Amino acid sequence: MSSAIKFDNVSLNFGGVQALSNVSFEIPKNSLFAIIGPNGAGKTSIFNCIGGIYKPTSGEIKVLDKNISNLKPDNIASLGIARTFQNIELFENMTALENILIGAHRHINYGTIAGFLYTKQARSEEEKARKIAEDIIDFLEIEEYRFSYILSLPYGIQKRIELARALAMKPKVILLDEPAAGMNNEETEDIARFILDIHEELGITVVLVDHDMNMVMDIASEVVVMDFGKKLFSGLPQEAVKNSDVIEAYLGVEEDR
Repeated sequence: MSSAIKFDNVSLNFGGVQALSNVSFEIPKNSLFAIIGPNGAGKTSIFNCIGGIYKPTSGEIKVLDKNISNLKPDNIASLGIARTFQNIELFENMTALENILIGAHRHINYGTIAGFLYTKQARSEEEKARKIAEDIIDFLEIEEYRFSYILSLPYGIQKRIELARALAMKPKVILLDEPAAGMNNEETEDIARFILDIHEELGITVVLVDHDMNMVMDIASEVVVMDFGKKLFSGLPQEAVKNSDVIEAYLGVEEDR
């Protein structure tokens, strides 16, 4: 099976700090893949490298078989990559629908003059974007919030709207950075269900970063475990929880007395 994302001996340095050290792994297309590890393990650095925010110090990254090492974030997004963030990055003074339409904007095709005059082409393209947004609103069950301003919405719904905006880009691969962070148990169960639906019903490759082993065990088909910028383990979630290095990274070990 061809890969959606491939890391080949990727290192990332910030001055004297090594965020990633010779990291290699491969994420198959159409998989639900998790990158896990304690805080500071390098998980978000991996996402930032995939998205083009960080450029690796050494090594190679391929997305959908294309070397992205020298590509800008917008060029990488155009390959079919979308992302959510650990800290919500929505426009708070806009409605849920308006935020989602921003994600759909890359699928509309008309010029400045057509937009200014609001020509037939512009109207048609805007209707297409609205259809994309409304379908996602239905899919994520946020119909009642479409005209609500972000500032007025509960945290869990805001996280779902950010997910909706990423889906509006119609990605081939979606990167979810701590999708359940700060959520209660019910909200976590909801977001896990939607992640499964995105993978199974929409056929999108899902890559999630998280430190919640329970959620990962429930939904991921394969995991990479990171610690201090190094890969500790790659394989099935059920095997990860039995691995001594993984156990030590998560729980620590008592010193001999």
